[in-house]
Amino acid sequence: MRLSTKSRFAVTAMIDVALREGLGPVSLVDIASRQHISMSYLEQLFSKLRQHGLVTSVRGPGGGYAISREVEGITVADIICAVEDAPPKARPKDASPVHDMTQDLWDAMNATVLDFTHSVTLKSLVLGQLALGLKIEQKTAPHRGVFKKPVALSTRPNVPNSVFALGHISRTYG
Repeated sequence: MRLSTKSRFAVTAMIDVALREGLGPVSLVDIASRQHISMSYLEQLFSKLRQHGLVTSVRGPGGGYAISREVEGITVADIICAVEDAPPKARPKDASPVHDMTQDLWDAMNATVLDFTHSVTLKSLVLGQLALGLKIEQKTAPHRGVFKKPVALSTRPNVPNSVFALGHISRTYG
């Protein structure tokens, strides 16, 4: 199992979406601004996450991405394997004796990391963030359909509203 920046960003972005799952789809623009991840990188990550059935996309105004299944059923290992496109590697059969001396160590470490990432759910990460006091802001609904008529500002009767009215006032008061 590879633990890379790609994996880290994917887990971070999935936590961001899961935190806001009750508010509707989350746009990549919002994730990019909150998490400081480039849009093009997020597009690549979410394409892979969608292909692996972890998120669904919603098109149109107010669209974005949503978690496609229960957050209790999504593990960190699911997210990492989706974006890394590689299952854990097996030991090569034609390994050299020098390679064999440490291969058992790396295999054991890889198995431990894999077991650990399978034990951590997206739900537990979300609850951890909420326990730390993370505040989720309400997103304002996008304007759709007919817009409200602009409210006219009240006019002040003692203030001239044109050059002609100003000239009239200056002649009157003198």
